[in-house]
Amino acid sequence: MKISIICPLYNAEKYITKLNKNILSQELESGQELEILYVLTKGKDKSEEILKELNCNYCIIEPKDFSHSRTREMMAMKSTGDIIIFISQDVKMKNKLWLKNLVAPIINGECEASFSRQICENNSIEKYTREKNYPEESRIVSKNDIEKYGLLTFFYSDASSAVNAKVYKELNAYDGKNIIINEDMYFAHKLIHAGYRIKYCADSEVYHSHIFTLKQLYKRYFDTGVFFKENSYLMKYKGNESGVALAKYVFKRSLEDKNIKVLLSLLPNFAVRYIAMKIGQK
Repeated sequence: MKISIICPLYNAEKYITKLNKNILSQELESGQELEILYVLTKGKDKSEEILKELNCNYCIIEPKDFSHSRTREMMAMKSTGDIIIFISQDVKMKNKLWLKNLVAPIINGECEASFSRQICENNSIEKYTREKNYPEESRIVSKNDIEKYGLLTFFYSDASSAVNAKVYKELNAYDGKNIIINEDMYFAHKLIHAGYRIKYCADSEVYHSHIFTLKQLYKRYFDTGVFFKENSYLMKYKGNESGVALAKYVFKRSLEDKNIKVLLSLLPNFAVRYIAMKIGQK
């Protein structure tokens, strides 16, 4: 059993050393082999020097050639593992069981793809959105769950995900498209409708934290709106109420924590999300 880990990098000098160490410290089952593949988008920092010092396996691409979908697809097709794992440069594994718990359900035949629980380390709105979107209980979804979960059936994050390599290649990944955001949802939709299953692994945990400015948030949700416009078939699934439910959850939890900073920023934050999505969809 060979596991290929693929990680896109950009201006990642503050992440690489610790990330690589965290990967190498993971517990493996007997007979498992690890392949780590980095793809570095050329930047102005010392990322390449660090990769060389650590003797990492990497390739370099120009900024104009980077694509969230095509870059991952290119590296996946170069990989030789039985299971492909995608991670983001800014994730931190909570413990040494991250990898083992992420790939186990695929190896055991429970599912064909899986993704990790993400935990936010700061006290921003993201702390509560992560709690809501990445709960303590694991779940497996299939085509039979679409009626129950709607759009959530295709919730799948390649900030830390795994997939059976044969299935990934059989489904032709992202079909060679340049997908600006939500490439993971695009693939999850294909996977589910092909009759495969996805497991959310609450016991495979990573820390993944951001603090977005309203401008950055607008760009992110504008791009999300464009994604849904370009993939309008996803709009037929129930899930429009999820934004309201998420806002209510954040309000409730921030009240419980007496998190005044979040309470004051809640309305403008979710207003920007909503407006940006709507404009992006036009």
